[in-house]
Amino acid sequence: MGIVKTSSTIQENKQFALDSCPVTHLMEKIGSYWKPIILWQLSTGHKRYSELKRAIPAITEKMLIQHLKQLEGDNLLIRESKPVVPPYVTYRLTKAGEGLLPVIHAMAEWSFRDKAGAFK
Repeated sequence: MGIVKTSSTIQENKQFALDSCPVTHLMEKIGSYWKPIILWQLSTGHKRYSELKRAIPAITEKMLIQHLKQLEGDNLLIRESKPVVPPYVTYRLTKAGEGLLPVIHAMAEWSFRDKAGAFK
């Protein structure tokens, strides 16, 4: 990945948005198509990689791995690896990740209501 020019107008605008809008900060953490879905899957407890892959069949392995690493880097999930053959890796939410569950559940509730036509 390239070096980010910190003095650019784009970076200044982004920093302004992060400082002035709490939703911008949230979207930096979970603002992709797959991250809320991964968090939703982990809301019921820890899961192995293969369980996540089965639960989200439309996601590619590359995207799942990439987003799991990003969520781990953002301190929203913990990756636990046991040194056995074959590798045994599980993922679970951190306290910060658990703190997002009301947001994820609110998104799900809105979705159920929208699908049922509650907003028409």
